[in-house]
Amino acid sequence: MFASLRSRLWLTYALLIGVVLFVVGSALVVYFLNNPLVERQAATRLRLVVNSLNNQRFLQGFDGDVEQVVTRISENFDVRISVFRGDGLLVADSQTDGEALNINLAEFPFNADAPPVLRTRDSSGQLWLYTAAPVLDRFFVLVATPRPRASLASILTDDLFVPLIQAGALALLLSLVLAFLISRWVAAPLQRMAEAVGNVATGYYGPIEPQGPREVRHLANAFNDMTTRVQASQQSQRDFVANVSHELKTPLTSIQGFAQAILDGTADSPETQQQSASVIHDEAGRMHRLVVDLLDLARLDAGTADLARAPLDLAALLDGVARKLAPQSQQASIDLQADIPALPSFIGDGDRLAQVFTNLVDNAIKYTPAGGQVLLRAKQQNGNVQVSIADNGPGISKEELSRIFERFYQIDKSRSGNGHSVGLGLAIAQQIVHAHGGHITAHSEKGRGSVFVITLPVARPDDVTMAIRRVD
Repeated sequence: MFASLRSRLWLTYALLIGVVLFVVGSALVVYFLNNPLVERQAATRLRLVVNSLNNQRFLQGFDGDVEQVVTRISENFDVRISVFRGDGLLVADSQTDGEALNINLAEFPFNADAPPVLRTRDSSGQLWLYTAAPVLDRFFVLVATPRPRASLASILTDDLFVPLIQAGALALLLSLVLAFLISRWVAAPLQRMAEAVGNVATGYYGPIEPQGPREVRHLANAFNDMTTRVQASQQSQRDFVANVSHELKTPLTSIQGFAQAILDGTADSPETQQQSASVIHDEAGRMHRLVVDLLDLARLDAGTADLARAPLDLAALLDGVARKLAPQSQQASIDLQADIPALPSFIGDGDRLAQVFTNLVDNAIKYTPAGGQVLLRAKQQNGNVQVSIADNGPGISKEELSRIFERFYQIDKSRSGNGHSVGLGLAIAQQIVHAHGGHITAHSEKGRGSVFVITLPVARPDDVTMAIRRVD
């Protein structure tokens, strides 16, 4: 019955309101049962009786009518009156058969102007209110009455209590209605979110409008971010499958065609057979490189790539990359410059980092027109080593710059079929840099060239010690 969040919220509010009203009602009942106003009225009546007896001077003659006078006054004011001599001997008592009161008049604080009203208990435990006053300097008058207590029946029929009950019932009704509206206001955004989650299971990724309390709005924003990322991830997976299929289809088609030519005798001369075998070999190598790159990406994504970390002379590594690509730059009429000062010690995988720098410099040479320049520069900055590869080639547009690190993305589509590039180089470079605790960024403007910046953390002394121990 109370399975939904809305019904549980309403039940919680209702129980809370009911408990509050019960506590308040109980406090009112206790207050009325122990009404101090009734007790003050009784105390006033006792003082009036004492003053009346004192003014009548009914003990002045001390004749036999004292008992009758005391009894008559006691009945009229509904009190108990006792008269004592100065030595404590009881002279008269309006309730001769009543319980004895535990009162010591010698300790009573007499006050002629306002006799105090005190409390005591009789032999049966009944609580009494009493006061006393001296009369004719020879007698003491004690006036007492049981402490008044209102009955529960009288409270329930009291003119004040009934309106309070009615007001409480009305407050309970209004509170329950308000609790229903509040629970609906809180639960409605969550119900819409539950519907949206159900829609995700069916393939619909519609956003949720953030409404309701702040926490619910934060949850809605987080849900919208999650669905956006899920859509992007699914689109990336679809693109990945499509790109891999495309990249594998081309070499497989070539391999199948030339193999068929050899089998059916179309390639019947040694030269055509040699050509067919060469194409099959090249395309198989292209497939092998694609598979190796995909495996590298998978391991780097999962954090399981085997990085041979060791103390590394980064300056020597960069200088080696520049020397290795110098013939290629000369052949393309590109001026390859290297500005590499002495760099601090670095812990990393030399082969992997050489792969990164080689890929970036190679791309810069390929995309820079003849007569252009490629600059490989390194420096230490803010506790990091910063390596930049700059060229003055055609540059990259803003739209393409935001996607260059995506897998299989190629800026120059005409190069996709040259057998060398499949658009994984920059994605692999980015993952390798991240695995070394660094980051890579690209800056470019159309027509003004591009700059790739790799920032790597400088090794600390304890890093060097750990790396040396692993090598040993």
